[in-house]
Amino acid sequence: MSELNQRGWADPVDAAESLHAALTTVGIVLPSLAPDDASPELRLVELGRVRADVALELADVIRRAEHGMSARQQSGVPEASGGRP
Repeated sequence: MSELNQRGWADPVDAAESLHAALTTVGIVLPSLAPDDASPELRLVELGRVRADVALELADVIRRAEHGMSARQQSGVPEASGGRP
């Protein structure tokens, strides 16, 4: 998870970079992924359009991650925090 600034807001540049890195590890590319410069006060990240097969692959990755978390929670195995609280 990305760090929040002192006001509790996520920086859209950091968020876009973090999401890009996470998606890259599972082989998913969102070509339009970038911070949205049109409305900086809203701190938006542009995800853009993707082909239907990429959307299905992304949904599958999320489902597998959700299933993995549920299995760990049920087994009582603590999740790795990566050094963050």
